[in-house]
Amino acid sequence: MSKSINIGIDESQRIAVGEGLSRLLADTYTLYLQTHNFHWNVTGPFFQSLHTLFEQHYTELSVAVDDIAERIRALGLLAPGTYAEFSKLTQIKEVQGNIDANTMLKNLVESHETLVRTARSILPLADQANDESSASLVSDRLVVHEKTAWMLRAHLE
Repeated sequence: MSKSINIGIDESQRIAVGEGLSRLLADTYTLYLQTHNFHWNVTGPFFQSLHTLFEQHYTELSVAVDDIAERIRALGLLAPGTYAEFSKLTQIKEVQGNIDANTMLKNLVESHETLVRTARSILPLADQANDESSASLVSDRLVVHEKTAWMLRAHLE
């Protein structure tokens, strides 16, 4: 961590927010992998629509991981970037094996809801630090994941 960072946020608060964002990054990247996996392996009568939907989702997540990692760097921390680091930090459950489209949808709902909880846990840290940039990023992620979870749940009804 650079000792020359003076962006108006106390160092301990900057570290706490950065560590929270590292957990968000790990969850987001893990969800990206999960969604990409499902995109490749979905089958069934709704193949085309789900294949396309999952592609839209993983494309959005790809941009999100970059935004989150860059915010971590702006706070002066190293962004985690390996599978080993992500596996230690993520709360998203890995899915293995051949599963049907309905199970994929259920898993994605759970994963997006997990990400919402992770994001929500960071907001008080960012607010306490008066870190509007991180709070805004996290708020934007909340909107995306809450809406995506709702839309995925609609497929299950």
